[in-house]
Amino acid sequence: MTQGRPLLNRRLAEFGTTIFAEMSALAVRTGSINLGQGFPDTDGPEEVREAAVRALRAGHGNQYPPGPGVPELRSAITEHQHRRYGLAYDPDTEVLVTAGATEAVAAALLALLEPGDEVVALEPYYDSYAACIAMAGGTRVPVTLHPHDGAYRLDLDELRAAVTPRTRLILLNTPHNPTGTVLSRDELAAVAELACERDLLVVTDEVYEHLVFEGEHIPLASFPGMRERTVTVSSAGKTFSFTGWKIGWITASPELVTAVRSAKQFLTYVSGGPLQYAVAEALRLPDSFFDELRADLRAKRDLLSGGLAEAGFEVYRPAGTYFVTTDIRPLGERDGLAFCRALPERCGVVAVPNAVFYDHRDQGAPFVRFAFCKRTEVLTEAVGRLRSLAVR
Repeated sequence: MTQGRPLLNRRLAEFGTTIFAEMSALAVRTGSINLGQGFPDTDGPEEVREAAVRALRAGHGNQYPPGPGVPELRSAITEHQHRRYGLAYDPDTEVLVTAGATEAVAAALLALLEPGDEVVALEPYYDSYAACIAMAGGTRVPVTLHPHDGAYRLDLDELRAAVTPRTRLILLNTPHNPTGTVLSRDELAAVAELACERDLLVVTDEVYEHLVFEGEHIPLASFPGMRERTVTVSSAGKTFSFTGWKIGWITASPELVTAVRSAKQFLTYVSGGPLQYAVAEALRLPDSFFDELRADLRAKRDLLSGGLAEAGFEVYRPAGTYFVTTDIRPLGERDGLAFCRALPERCGVVAVPNAVFYDHRDQGAPFVRFAFCKRTEVLTEAVGRLRSLAVR
């Protein structure tokens, strides 16, 4: 304490150590299988890793790369958007490379919000969203996804009712972490219609775009009237299993990219120069890579979801991402945080309580998230350990 004031800025006072750090430390301390934090336990394609080695040895990106990102990666991003979704972007004016998707979201919110602006976000939401809105001086307005018939659903009437004259921006995430929801074409069309009608900006986090098992991923920017008002965020970490590289990007109109770059340049400025060259090669991998990735993760989803059901959880089988949300009430439990803190001692597995992703903590209290981006043998062992819950 100095001058009678807390050291931490009051906008961040409600945010402590992230749940991921707490649970990962618990996994290490107890020797448990970590199905909490969403990182793979194997590296991605060898040819992508070797591309990074080649770039390092050739001196590509070892000094400060260009502020917007290396041209090779910006070109690969625009090729990817056009090939996969038919979206045309200018690599020189409509792409910005960031230090992961987390920085992309932070820079977008810092750039586009004024203090007092309201941000409508789908609840539960990735924990950095709330912190970034707070740092920008915005006010978050949660719209809760509700479990129904084995999946989480967006109530479009609730979304519309959340928009007020103070709303500046909708923060969207599809495929959605932690629920695994993939918004449908009709749902996205309704979001687009609302944004156009109320003249709202949209920041859409699409980092799980290639991890869709049911339905399809449709970028919001592809809907009428949305290209000029949407900041699309994605990254290499989730798709290529190099989460430590922290290479993300945005695609948007020149005006929006300029605004976001104005904030981003004072955060990291630039990062990961040699890794950007490797990610450019990764984005140009053949379709077979993405197909095999989905097939592998779909099988792992089914393995873990089946095991969780056998252990007594109610399971919400995800349509996308690499997380599965469960309800612990069939096990006679109601407090997800207490359950997750005790789970390592009970059966040697770590999960994450969904309540930390809610403003309405009571609505998220009985839900727990498990990650299935692990080796099959690890998931099989975890399923075996979790079965012990069913007989207690």
